[in-house]
Amino acid sequence: MEPTLFKEVTYPLSLLIAKLGIGEIGLPDIQRPFVWKPAKVRDLFDSMYKGFPVGYLLFWEANPDSYRPIGTDTKQKVPRLLIVDGQQRLVSLYTVFKEVPVVWRDYSERKISIAFRPKDQVFEVTDAAIRRDPEFIPDISQIWSDDKSLFRFTNEFIEKLRQSRQVTDDEEKDIENTISRLNDLRSYPFTALELSSAVDEEQIAEVFVRINSQGTTLKQADFILTLMSVFWDEGRSQLEDFCRAARQPSRGDPSPYNHIIQPDPDQILRVAVGLGFRRARLHHVYSILRGKDMETEQFSDERRIEQFKVLKEAQSVVLDLQNWSEFLKTIMRAGFRSAKMISSNVALLYSYAMFLIGKRDFQLKPHELRSVIARWFFMTSLTGRYTGSPETVMEADFAHLRSISDSAGFVKTLDQIITDTLTEDFWNITLPNNLATTSARSPPLFAYYASLNLLDARVLFSEMRVAELLDPTLHARKSAIERHHLFPKNYLKKLGITAIRDTNQIANYALVEWSDNIDISDLSPAEYFPRYMARPPDDKMKEMCYWHALPNSWEEMDYNDFLSVRRKAIAGVIRDGFNRL
Repeated sequence: MEPTLFKEVTYPLSLLIAKLGIGEIGLPDIQRPFVWKPAKVRDLFDSMYKGFPVGYLLFWEANPDSYRPIGTDTKQKVPRLLIVDGQQRLVSLYTVFKEVPVVWRDYSERKISIAFRPKDQVFEVTDAAIRRDPEFIPDISQIWSDDKSLFRFTNEFIEKLRQSRQVTDDEEKDIENTISRLNDLRSYPFTALELSSAVDEEQIAEVFVRINSQGTTLKQADFILTLMSVFWDEGRSQLEDFCRAARQPSRGDPSPYNHIIQPDPDQILRVAVGLGFRRARLHHVYSILRGKDMETEQFSDERRIEQFKVLKEAQSVVLDLQNWSEFLKTIMRAGFRSAKMISSNVALLYSYAMFLIGKRDFQLKPHELRSVIARWFFMTSLTGRYTGSPETVMEADFAHLRSISDSAGFVKTLDQIITDTLTEDFWNITLPNNLATTSARSPPLFAYYASLNLLDARVLFSEMRVAELLDPTLHARKSAIERHHLFPKNYLKKLGITAIRDTNQIANYALVEWSDNIDISDLSPAEYFPRYMARPPDDKMKEMCYWHALPNSWEEMDYNDFLSVRRKAIAGVIRDGFNRL
């Protein structure tokens, strides 16, 4: 057996917090820079309070050139210990104990406030109601504040509680003991394994991956991001900077900000991997980037350098703002105007990979590229192509491109896949059946809205275009456009139809302006529809009934018959919209 590369050390929590505060413990770049959701932080404190074990920590005795500080405040020291495993726990504990903000997944700076109710020793995530409730300590970080002693804090809490109800002597003692026990969390023992400073960054990355691959803690993309932190840290920083900028409105400068998607680094990484290696299964790419020969299973530094060169070239194309902008215009060309209309970010990002392959590898002209990728995204979104096993399906899609050598072949291949997917049976049977749902985020529903955009349709009973009222830049107290029950729920209730699976069918909804939705209220279709039919000229009303898939005399139809007929009519509108592409 080889000598162990670590030693075991026990730290009280207070010492860990102190070391984090002055910067003696830092976060190496191979770690993920995100903290848990507040509910998980609450559960952590609950487990510690009950004396349960909460896992060990793994540190690295090293002083690399690059590390991430914990929190957003300035540190006093260069770290002696770097966190390899246990980041989520330590960052969560630190931000609660010290009441400092940390950088979250969306790149915003926020604090975590955990509340505690001494009466029954319950932890909660603080909200407005809890802050008003005198039974709660709304923010337990106050207990460890230097501003007041524990004795004074406890007395003030009890005094405030007395202002709302009577507190007995026995209850007062229980509260004092409970708060004292909470304060003792400072002494909670953590076991840490400290890796020797003789371990280099590549070994640290390997340890990190091996530890986390034992469970479901990380996704495959995280392993690749770990490798990037070791061998190409600039590339990982570029991904994070791009995703941060995609969330922040620009003041006029070029920016990836948009109203369709706010990507995460691992999602953009998938696009770069798809473009560079024509692969979707990231566990294969992880091995490739480590320099593994997939035939001999041998590793080499030369091969690793060569594969990282491929990734670097692909990522530069992916992050190019002109490419990103042109792709997003392609999605809008397909009729999808905002994030609310995107049912699958996976389909969107895989379409971006296809867009870049067509542009870079097959040199498609812009108008031709936009047209074929618009059709491709419409198809993948409508059918939920990447819903079940996205990596497997995308690998198959990439495989279709292996024998292609020119732009015409690329377009022909994608169009053939589209044609083979959107068959007559799909349009006439599968799609109407898929519309028999109440889901407000159904792919066919979004495809229907996209088709209304493509057909330049007006909102029902209005001269306003659907595209105008679906504009993602419009924000008001009332939504500009609302989904209206064509057969109002209270009217259906009179008919004995009350189940949500019946009343909230997609086929019972139409897009109307919010004012019309209010006016129609609970009237039956036979009451309100003739009145609204008088608004536009007859030729316009015929067009409007087509856009909104309203069959002749629908207002007099049996409800279930109406749903069946309208589902087929909606499928027809979706098909017509797609054909515009």
